[in-house]
Amino acid sequence: MEDALPPIAGNHQNAPISRLIAEVVERCPGERITLGEMAEAFGDRAFGLLILLLCLPGLLPGMASIFGTPMLILGVQMGLGFRQPKLPGFIARQSLKRTDVMRLSSGSSKMLARVERYVRPRPGPFTNNTADKVVGWLTAYAALMLILPGPGTNGPPAFGTIIMSLGVVENDSKVVGIGILATILANFFATAVLVAIVWFGVEALGYII
Repeated sequence: MEDALPPIAGNHQNAPISRLIAEVVERCPGERITLGEMAEAFGDRAFGLLILLLCLPGLLPGMASIFGTPMLILGVQMGLGFRQPKLPGFIARQSLKRTDVMRLSSGSSKMLARVERYVRPRPGPFTNNTADKVVGWLTAYAALMLILPGPGTNGPPAFGTIIMSLGVVENDSKVVGIGILATILANFFATAVLVAIVWFGVEALGYII
């Protein structure tokens, strides 16, 4: 059995996202990096980073439902006040290509570089344990929206959750607050769409019967 990776987040409390990801890539020489390995290495910043990595594919058509279940579990654990993820084996064994993870930490990643210019440690009302729980439950709700089929219901919740997770990772109260608002609005929109679909379906079935 391989030794667990020592956490790096505790030693780099304010390190940028790209640096944390680069260190994980360096510590995991295999072709793929499992979510379990990342959870161990990211330490007390694991929730935000794992949710971020799982949520990005949620913006792609057809990919959201695959990553929705791990997001749901992480969101519920965060909402219950867990300080670090406790991933079930079938989720901990899921992996990402090392090369894909490397792209996120690469200096050529212009998007991440832009993000890191604006997102920075800013403690405030949205960087405490209560706010973390709110982020967790909103993430869990967004994950349900990703799992359930509906036209246009994946992108908005995923985008809002990405903003929240970026704020959590960087301990940025301002960004977390913006993300919470964006996710609430996105979840409301997605829920309204799904309710409308069900309502029209029931009405259509009534006409047929």
